[in-house]
Amino acid sequence: MDSPTGKRPYAWAVARYFDVHPENPQPRLISGVVDSIRSGALVAYPTDSCYALGCQLGNREGIDRIRSIRNLDDRHHFTLVCQNFSQLGQFVQIDNDVFRAVKAATPGSYTFILPATKEVPRQLLHPKKKTVGVRIPDHVVTQAMLAELGSPLVSSTLLLPDEAEPLTQGWEIKERLDHVVDAVVDSGDCGTEPTTVVDFSSGEAEILRRGAGPTARFE
Repeated sequence: MDSPTGKRPYAWAVARYFDVHPENPQPRLISGVVDSIRSGALVAYPTDSCYALGCQLGNREGIDRIRSIRNLDDRHHFTLVCQNFSQLGQFVQIDNDVFRAVKAATPGSYTFILPATKEVPRQLLHPKKKTVGVRIPDHVVTQAMLAELGSPLVSSTLLLPDEAEPLTQGWEIKERLDHVVDAVVDSGDCGTEPTTVVDFSSGEAEILRRGAGPTARFE
């Protein structure tokens, strides 16, 4: 598959493949993945609600490549995948009531849309609302990557244009996107259902997408 961007800026001719244990991630492999991310790689990685595309915060080229691969417009909410609440709080404005609601649902398969702080690059903001998506995943491998990286991953669901469901198998992602992404992290099947998306930017919960996370608490 040719690169949708027309070029591949990363050094490798094909994607690196990391076969990571789903319960006991090998530190050497996690370090390899994170070193790639720090070097500018665009990575396909598993979460608690299907695979995602991710790159380091501030990697403008990586963000553009995600837009190109997924055919996204400038109104798409990117997600900052955070390790914990301490990290999440640097990037979004969150009052006490919303904090309690978000805290009760994390870590888990939810993405929350919230007003962004000045720490969020303009490239990631919704052009009118100045909001951004944030989430804290409940996935051992993702958490190991985030702990090693020490900063959020800029992410979007690995859902290709004109396809109904996200890709879920690491080997298939490697096969189909070998010349599009720079690395694939495989830790087994992680399901096909993306996160539930809840918009708290107005202070009240609005469910934008019903996905892997139960919605009753936000109804």
